[in-house]
Formats: sequence, C-alpha cells, structure tokens
Amino acid sequence: MAEGTWKSLCLSVLDYKTEKYVIAQNKKVGVLFRCIQLAVLGYIIGWVFITKKGYQDTEDSIQSSVMTKLKGVTLTNSSTNGPRLWDAVDYVFPPQGDNVFFVITNLIQTPDQKLGHCPESSKVPDARCETDDDCNPQEAVVAGNGIKTGLCIKETSTCEIYAWCPIEKPSPPIHPTLGKAENFTVYIKNSVRFPKFSFSRSNVKDTGVYLKNCTYDKINHPYCPVFRLGDIVSQAGHDFQEMAVKGGVIGILIEWNCDLDKPYSKCIPKYSFARLDDNSNTTSGYNFRFAKYYKNISGEEYRTLTKVFGIRFDVLVNGKGVFFCDLVLLYMMKKSTVYRARKFESVKKIKTSGTGKGDGKQITETQKLTSEA
Repeated sequence: MAEGTWKSLCLSVLDYKTEKYVIAQNKKVGVLFRCIQLAVLGYIIGWVFITKKGYQDTEDSIQSSVMTKLKGVTLTNSSTNGPRLWDAVDYVFPPQGDNVFFVITNLIQTPDQKLGHCPESSKVPDARCETDDDCNPQEAVVAGNGIKTGLCIKETSTCEIYAWCPIEKPSPPIHPTLGKAENFTVYIKNSVRFPKFSFSRSNVKDTGVYLKNCTYDKINHPYCPVFRLGDIVSQAGHDFQEMAVKGGVIGILIEWNCDLDKPYSKCIPKYSFARLDDNSNTTSGYNFRFAKYYKNISGEEYRTLTKVFGIRFDVLVNGKGVFFCDLVLLYMMKKSTVYRARKFESVKKIKTSGTGKGDGKQITETQKLTSEA
C-alpha cells in the first residue's frame, strides 16, 4: 500500500462525521411516512399496551391452598341393610377436607363374608372350567377373588376357590343408592398468594349471614363458595343420576386472573366445571373397595365387603397477577430515585498499588444502595 494511502487512512480516524437531513417537499412521500408512523404508534398503543398490557409485569407462579367441607344427609332403605342414615362422615373420602374429595353415590355390599370354599364368578375368564384338570390347585385366579382348590363346580362351570365367601356380586344397582347426594353441598375455601407482588387473596368475601344462606349461581351468586353437587355435575355437561351409577371424575376449576393495579376487591375468582375422566367407553367410572372386620361369639372372623361407586371432585387452581412494570415505578413515581437506588447496584473500581513492578491490581467493589423510602 502506498505511503499516501496510509497517511489518509490514519487521518480519517480523526475525522468527525455528522448526519445531514434532506427535507423532501413531496406530499405523497410525506403522507406515506406519517401513515407508517401512525401504524407503528397504533400497534404499540393498541396491541402492546391495551390488548397485551405490555406495561405490566406478570406473576404466573401462584401459591394456593384449598379446604373443603361437605354437608348433607339422606336416608336409604335396602333389602341387605334395611334403613340407614348417611351423613358426611359416611359418604366422604378422605374426611379431612383436601382439594380432592370423593362422594359415595352407589355401592355393592357383601355382608357376612367368611374364609372358606365357594365357586368363582363366571365373569372371570381364568376361572372357567370343564373338568378338574382345568383348575390347578394352589393357583391364584387371575383377576379373580381367591386360590383354586383343584375342583371344577359343574353348576357354575367355574373353579372352586378358597376365598372370602360368598363372593361379591358383579354389577351395581341400576338406580344409585345415594341418588339424593345431588342435593349435598360443598364449601370450598381457596386462598391464593402472588409471591412476586406479596399479594394474598381468599375466595371467601363474607363469613356472616350471606355465606350461611347462599349457594353458588353463575348469575345470581357468582362469588358464593358453597356449591350444590348436582349443579356442579350439570354445569360440567352431565346428568348427576346417570353419573352416580358408576361414578366419574369432575374438575372444579378456580381461575384467578387479577389486575393488581385495580382495587383489592376487584381480584375475584372465576369458577368453571368439567368432567375429567373418559366416559366414552364401558370402563368409565370411579370405584374402590374397603372392608370392615368383625368376630362372632366363638371368635370366628367375618367381614362386610363394600364396593363403592362415586364422584371424585378435583379442585384445580390456576391464575396470574399483573402489576405496573418497572418503567412506571422507576421513572414516573414521586420517589422514583429511591426505587432506583433499591433496584440497582453501584459498581466502582478501586486501584491499589503493588510492592513491585507489575504488582498493581484492580479490585471491583460492589456496593448496594439501601436507601429507604
């Protein structure tokens, strides 16, 4: 490269450049330019600020606790057990009032079961037989009720088993035993907290006379935390009496979408309901078994086996809180300088001299400003 070129390159480093504006007095170009400006401004104001509320900070990690309490009684009269009064102690599982609770609506009860020998159910494929050779002794019946003894019972064409006899009936009553459970009510107390904004709220607005007499209604009482079970199932799109025969799972959805720039009282939940289990096939429903054990006078043990069908309710809570973003807090408030001092750190470099050549070091000291508002 020539010496003159190097010289001009070095001198150009010291040049100062500034922008030059040319005003084009052209109405078409001017209108187009202003339209583009207005479009950008409209996008920022309409979409970013108004629709998406981009000026707000968002908190999605909601903290929640749920307490439930059921009320209601009903009287049943069956050929097996005669008249029986049911209250919440009898039909609610678990009893402590969690965010998931189960209400009995139907049942199969097999009383006075004793350990002994009896034929297996014909509905169990592994127990079907034609001769004794089909019943291997000491072999457990797959998906059955006991252990094969080696005998084939001709009357039932099933293997004899050692089990709690008599075995359970295969099908529940076609009319739910606790069909009147649709009139039971559940009180749901939900407390939420947005930790980012140190904001807490409860869905219980009034603990006085109103709470004792109200029942949730989407139009008339949208903020009452007392729900009728039949209404919950109905708003989920199902019939309580049909669902009560074999049971199912219902979700009670509580959504908190709170604009914390508004008054405290404006942060209120919205309720919705949905069926969560798949009811499109014959295996739908919800059930489990439990037994109560007894001893007679001679010390012989027996039990009452109960298979209960019912509706499991899952209380699911979600939501988010939004609040003015840092831009407003740091630059538009009266004490914005104090907020900035609390948010930012001041970093300064302190140079220390060494004892010898090359021993000089730089120490970076971070100092937090802790001015109080």
